[in-house]
Amino acid sequence: MPLLSQIPSAHVRTVALLLIALFTFAARAEAQWPMTVTDAAGREVTIASRPQAVLLGTGFNLIALSLIHPDPVSLLAGWSGDMKGDNPEIYESFRRKFPRLAEVPLINDGSGPGLSFETILTLKADLALLANWQADTEAGQRAIDYLSGTGVPVVVVNFNDDVLKRTPGTMRLLGKIFEREEKAEEFARFYEERLARIRDRVAKHPGPGPTVLMEAFPGADRRCWAYGIGGLGEFISLTGSHNIAEGKLPGPGGMMNAEAVMAEDPDVYIATSSPGGKYSGLSIGPGVSADEAEQTLAKAVDTPMMASIAAVRNGRVHGLWNFFNAIPLNIVAADAFAAWLRPDLFPDVDPTRTLAEINQRFAAVPFEGAYWISLKK
Repeated sequence: MPLLSQIPSAHVRTVALLLIALFTFAARAEAQWPMTVTDAAGREVTIASRPQAVLLGTGFNLIALSLIHPDPVSLLAGWSGDMKGDNPEIYESFRRKFPRLAEVPLINDGSGPGLSFETILTLKADLALLANWQADTEAGQRAIDYLSGTGVPVVVVNFNDDVLKRTPGTMRLLGKIFEREEKAEEFARFYEERLARIRDRVAKHPGPGPTVLMEAFPGADRRCWAYGIGGLGEFISLTGSHNIAEGKLPGPGGMMNAEAVMAEDPDVYIATSSPGGKYSGLSIGPGVSADEAEQTLAKAVDTPMMASIAAVRNGRVHGLWNFFNAIPLNIVAADAFAAWLRPDLFPDVDPTRTLAEINQRFAAVPFEGAYWISLKK
């Protein structure tokens, strides 16, 4: 080994600079812990150290993490099985890429008897992420109190309400917590730029768009659950179109009978559902082929009530994966709404290209399948 005096001075300086940079980076990284953040519920939460064992109150938040982290499963100490149960195809795509996911302990999502405190106690987590809809329930509040009391900080995230405004900020919050700020900022800007494209064009052409009925999980009876102005209903008004449920149903939506739908005679019909038609006849989403989605959508509108409305008569019938209402991929849905509802304003907007870019630039696991579909006229 040569003596230090025998090493060229330029090399010594280079090594010294690299060591200084390394120690500076390490010092800065450690300096941000403990970290205090403001979550989606407006709560100030202090996280003692870099999270390495995270509880996910809803499995769908794994999708958000996968857009900013190359191995989101490595972060998990436990997670809810709701994504696995509702959308087994997307679960399988994550499991194939990250086999460890099958071994991650399951916790209840709080929609049933509540989070299992006994299970949580055995997991030695250092952070919990809960969805806003969980934190708003009695079971969710008990979970927050319990976890906080055992020294596990709880951060509430929101991909369900006022999503056009909240989604970029929620991604930035996750980026800060998991030290993926650069990637989170990149996604947030990607989201905001596409949203601005829609808003700017609609603002320049304020003329009224079509009237729209959006139904969740269409069935064969004479009533439908229509989206209101909240959740995915926001994407209708984003395009300058009119939701026929507005002013008639609560914000999230509610039941409309056949007579009310036929009286409104909407110009466009959009149905939402999940893969395999678990909750309705329409099968759409991850792992579903375009042929299956289109065929099941055609059956969903093959009823006397639906056949009578302008949307079906004029061939403006579309289907959408329901779970866009819980994940930051909803920007893909925004592009689909723009192309469907205002094709005159958005001839160049294609959700297929948007999803392909997300897969290329962000997704740890590619999102594949027919997430949206239109009936051929």
